[in-house]
Amino acid sequence: MHRDDRDDPFGDFFEEIERMMNEMAGSQPPSDDAGFGSETHVDAYVTDTTVRLVADLPVVSKDQLSVQCDGDALTIAAASDRREYDETIQLPATVDERSGEATFNNGVLEVTFDRDDDTSPIDVV
Repeated sequence: MHRDDRDDPFGDFFEEIERMMNEMAGSQPPSDDAGFGSETHVDAYVTDTTVRLVADLPVVSKDQLSVQCDGDALTIAAASDRREYDETIQLPATVDERSGEATFNNGVLEVTFDRDDDTSPIDVV
């Protein structure tokens, strides 16, 4: 009996799993559009006083990492022989960029900022 692949409801699912496994194993080069955002998970945590971002940056070492902030956005750039990351993330709240503290451990970047008060009192004369 001849098997018709069009009748396999799981064909696309298994092909996608195989593609992801090959990419993780490095047996196929990442596509040009596979940038930081599409391959890296970034979580933002906001409290009344702080903003904390946690980003997964596999196969990158601390000395290959550059982190910058302008108060409204965080830019993360890194390059290794296997991957290149360059992403600007809009922050969920305005922060004091000079208060930034960052740690990098086992491919996980954690950056914490103090929130900046967007308002200032206006003296009425």
